[in-house]
Amino acid sequence: MTRSERWLMVLLRVVGTAGILAIVAVFMLRAWIDWCHRAAGFGPFPEGPVPEYLARCTSMFYVVAGVVQWWFSLDVRRFGRPIVALGIFMLIGGMVLLWIDIQSGMPPWWTVLEGPFSVALGAVYLVLQFRSRVEIYCRPPEEASAAPSDEPGEDEAQGPSAAEPDAAGSDSEARPFTQPGAPEEGDRR
Repeated sequence: MTRSERWLMVLLRVVGTAGILAIVAVFMLRAWIDWCHRAAGFGPFPEGPVPEYLARCTSMFYVVAGVVQWWFSLDVRRFGRPIVALGIFMLIGGMVLLWIDIQSGMPPWWTVLEGPFSVALGAVYLVLQFRSRVEIYCRPPEEASAAPSDEPGEDEAQGPSAAEPDAAGSDSEARPFTQPGAPEEGDRR
């Protein structure tokens, strides 16, 4: 695992954990929602089913986003493309959130934190993902041959090499890898 991949894994887990913590807001009592609303400086929480529905659904969205980020963190190399997509969505979504916050008259502290933070986080995801690709594919030859690879190489993917004896221990000539059920050389009918 490269240094950029480690940082990306840690960042995905930290942000994912923060999102998962929103599970509390999905199930909290309405009186607690009202208290949080007042503590944030928004006054009493509006009455009616729609505001409560939106507050709980938004919290559930953060939980799902947190779980997805944790999932991606388990194998940042395998989930490279989805992480790039996540970074792009966060960049674009952060700009949209900034516009929404300005249009809806959110307090300055909220406006400064929400949209720009999402843009910055998306950019960091993209940069770390790009740097990890560079670190993997642009290693100096001596470093690449000395360091063990996380991905199977050609020899590992094709089975034992011609220099190795077969599984039975004989020194017979190694045969090239073939698909199971495919006719081997000399078996053509």
